[in-house]
Amino acid sequence: MMGKIAFQGEPGANSHIACQNCYPELDVMACATFEQTFDALRDGAAALAMIPVENTVAGRVADIHRLLPGSGLYITGEHFMRVNHCLLGLKGASVDTLTHVHSHEMALGQCRNLIGELDLKAMVSADTAGAARELAEANLAGHGAIASKLAAEIYGLDVLRENIEDSRQNTTRFLIMSASPDDAVPEDGDVITSFIFRVRNVPAALYKALGGFATNSVNMTKLESYQPNGFLATQFYADIEGHPEDVPVRLALEELNFYCSQMDILGVYKAAPERADLRGD
Repeated sequence: MMGKIAFQGEPGANSHIACQNCYPELDVMACATFEQTFDALRDGAAALAMIPVENTVAGRVADIHRLLPGSGLYITGEHFMRVNHCLLGLKGASVDTLTHVHSHEMALGQCRNLIGELDLKAMVSADTAGAARELAEANLAGHGAIASKLAAEIYGLDVLRENIEDSRQNTTRFLIMSASPDDAVPEDGDVITSFIFRVRNVPAALYKALGGFATNSVNMTKLESYQPNGFLATQFYADIEGHPEDVPVRLALEELNFYCSQMDILGVYKAAPERADLRGD
């Protein structure tokens, strides 16, 4: 594959590392916002995008589920990455000299134990790597940043501590996005189907809509609700195991669609190999 892969954040962000892990042959394109990342796909400036959607410690990534349904883009893959946070400081700094620490709110939430242990004042930044860059540029004594080892290398900072996250199972799930569908086929093996739906406003509609997955033994690995247009119009995002051409999945989706006012498939893609490890298979 030729071209670029876009991500939200600055060079050295965890999304940058995920891009390198999955597509080392592609040039990376750093974007300031998720909106700009999606625009890069729609405009053809990037062939793919690496989008974080959820973390085992800090939960789902803000904005993504608001932007995803109306993006006009497609999910073509997924990637699970173990997140290793580092405490970074200026050259010559030590842990004992720090009073403040800067990072993205999710990274700060994933490192609460160390922040409390060192009695640091947490300062929210737009991005982990951005916090590292700002630290290097400001040259503020007593300030540190939580970011990756790659960010330390890029911005000339010292790694004061490694693997400072609270949980050793700290893992982020990324979706790989494209401007055109690239659906897996049933013969590809383990497949994930992602879709959004909105049930009709009748009693027990959600219960009835999901009944087909139970009766057809289709495993739903994710179900989230959100209100993009107010409290009366709840929309759901779901991931299931299986391909829409598989008979059980086809029957379950037909039953779902019967109770829905809207149902759109966002992508059909090969399950990441890490899924088996995460669920203990």
